[in-house]
Amino acid sequence: MRDPSMERENGASDSTAATTTTTTTTTEITSPPPMNSPRQALVERLKDYGQEDVFALWDELSPDEREFLVRDIESLDLPRIDRIIRCSLHSQGLPVAAIEPVPENWVSTVDGRTMEDREKWWKMGLKTIYEGKLGVVLLSGGQGTRLGISDPKGCFNIGLPSGKSLFQIQAERILCIQRLAAQVVGEGPTRPVTIHWYIMTSPFTDEATRKYFSSHKYFGLEPDQISFFQQGTLPCISKDGKFIMETPFSLAKAPDGNGGVYGALKSSRLLEDMASRGIKYVDCYGVDNVMVRVADPTFLGYFIDKGAASAAKVVRKAYPQEQVGVFVRRGKGGPLTVVEYSELDQSMASAINQRTGRLQYCWSNVCLHMFTLDFINQVATGLEKDSVYHLAEKKIPSMNGYTMGLKLEQFIFDSFLYAPSTALFEVLREEEFAPVKNVNGSNFDTPESARLSVLRLHTRWVIAAGGFLTHSVPLYATGVEVSPLCSYAGENLEAICRGRTFHAPCEISL
Repeated sequence: MRDPSMERENGASDSTAATTTTTTTTTEITSPPPMNSPRQALVERLKDYGQEDVFALWDELSPDEREFLVRDIESLDLPRIDRIIRCSLHSQGLPVAAIEPVPENWVSTVDGRTMEDREKWWKMGLKTIYEGKLGVVLLSGGQGTRLGISDPKGCFNIGLPSGKSLFQIQAERILCIQRLAAQVVGEGPTRPVTIHWYIMTSPFTDEATRKYFSSHKYFGLEPDQISFFQQGTLPCISKDGKFIMETPFSLAKAPDGNGGVYGALKSSRLLEDMASRGIKYVDCYGVDNVMVRVADPTFLGYFIDKGAASAAKVVRKAYPQEQVGVFVRRGKGGPLTVVEYSELDQSMASAINQRTGRLQYCWSNVCLHMFTLDFINQVATGLEKDSVYHLAEKKIPSMNGYTMGLKLEQFIFDSFLYAPSTALFEVLREEEFAPVKNVNGSNFDTPESARLSVLRLHTRWVIAAGGFLTHSVPLYATGVEVSPLCSYAGENLEAICRGRTFHAPCEISL
């Protein structure tokens, strides 16, 4: 059962103070609804949308529970929610265009890039960052329940020698790239470079996330360069579109998916904030990838060079049955989009491109995106206008125990259908993708697998920079960690590492 006081903090409107004054007018009610019946106007509004059953157990509620239920309902934008439910349910029966593989020449592959390309894009990206034109959006609405913690997932420590959390690692990468941009681009005396960080939370993680950053002094970043904002929530529904009650006095609600970021940025006026800061490009990523290169200058430079509206980093699918979404072309000549692994039948998932020898559907979506600010504004408007959400069948907590119902979600990749052009940029899994999704002991995407990926990558950096390692356990099970404050992607380590011996596991820091 949800705590009514918590629910009020998460968006329910404040009621007016109770008074003993009565009124004879029938057109306006200035005092709270009588506790013996719900407000008639509210009941009529719910009838208009077929949701009057939320008051079915009104007579059994206490005065406080009645007040809470009224506030909960009054906080809803009923016309919008009704439109979303109707459009989403209707879309389930509509045919969709067939999918095709992504054309090979639409992807910048690792093998196809020259050293000149990489250097050009790196410098172009650093210059753009120096000019204050890049903002960073972090998708961090999830709790770490699948990892065995109730805290926000970004607070999780995967077991690196430093003991740093995901939040701290990402904050330090921002600090590092700010310093590199100031040093490489600055003419004469360097000036401070600031990358504004927009962190999307949810009603379930917002307070804890803010407190975590505050208690850790924002990991060296300036407090005013971070903006927290909440993604929305939507009522969970039955298959016929009725609200599910979690308790007799509260609706079952769920976050509206990571694609809710577009509407949340708009409704919180942070898109206006970005424009006022001179931001033109937005780097967007998920919190659970410990190897994410936040504000990657090379990716940014590539994106600008291509002149695209959107871009995504991709990794090659490891094997045909890997449970990852992949980029496809929707319809002949249509836009790029992402389909879930369940949408590919066995023959499509296993089909080989005879020219390249790769899987035809091989470009995995790893939630590493770049957008222009203009495009995000267009997407926020387009998604709200179309009001089509994905329907995820889940076990929903209800007053009768868990019941099967539907959660309404948008995904971050829904934006690609609106893009006039999308550029795909291949990265190596072992360098940039180590998600932390499942508890240790699971088959994949665990803290232990992510920890080892980081240690192995950083060990290669240290050896390439002239360092040596000793270790008392097999090297495949250990390694060294390089602090993001020392190096962003393996650069500038010679002065620290050359000729030195490090005993693994350890952290190399400034």
